[in-house]
Amino acid sequence: MSKTILITGAASGIGLYIAQQLAAAGHHIIVTDLNAAHAKEAAEDIVTNGGKAQGYALNVADSEAITVFFKQLPQAVDVLINNAGIQHVAKLEEFPADKWQFLQQVMLVGPAMMTQAVLPKMREQNFGRIINIGSIHAMVASKYKSAYVAAKHGLIGFSKTIALETGDANITINTVCPAYVKTPLVEQQIAAQAKEHGLSEQQVIDTIMLAPMPKKAFIGLDEIHHTVTFLMADAARNITAQAIAIDGGWTAQ
Repeated sequence: MSKTILITGAASGIGLYIAQQLAAAGHHIIVTDLNAAHAKEAAEDIVTNGGKAQGYALNVADSEAITVFFKQLPQAVDVLINNAGIQHVAKLEEFPADKWQFLQQVMLVGPAMMTQAVLPKMREQNFGRIINIGSIHAMVASKYKSAYVAAKHGLIGFSKTIALETGDANITINTVCPAYVKTPLVEQQIAAQAKEHGLSEQQVIDTIMLAPMPKKAFIGLDEIHHTVTFLMADAARNITAQAIAIDGGWTAQ
């Protein structure tokens, strides 16, 4: 059955790929992104390829903007995918305080406010799927990523709490935790880590990013899409409060 799916940060990377694939499967996609032009371009591309989509600007770091957005949105959201993310790599002593706080706003407060906004209609229709795109760093830590790791760890705790609060309805909330995916965000991390550690970019890939993974491979976008599709299904109605690692064996150690 076709569902209305809202994806944040959906104009590029993981969000865009998921949007395109879910649209191809017949779902109606609400593409949101900080950049209005990019969101609309992504939606238009989906429509050109035979899908159903709308593109909107949405700043998930602005709680008031979220409230206004949902007041104007004409349809209920069946599936919310909290995907928007940013990264900043630095030692804590050198980490700008405003940047540290901004990462929390985008990746922890934002998903909480988005979830708060969609829950009433999900309860009304007795169906909802909230899927957070987390990270392996929601489960483990790496140096120089204190803000990102804190936000992603917090996302799991938040999801567990909301799972308890929605246990009386056909609503689930889960966090997908992939290891490194070759997206523009990760490309930026490679360059930043190379600078921080005094290594070449290939050395960063081999000795930092893929070193903890027994499978020594970047995670494919198709793997994340498959997991999202699985969690959306009616038959996944009792899978909630889970952090699902797609990590090539990283957390087995």
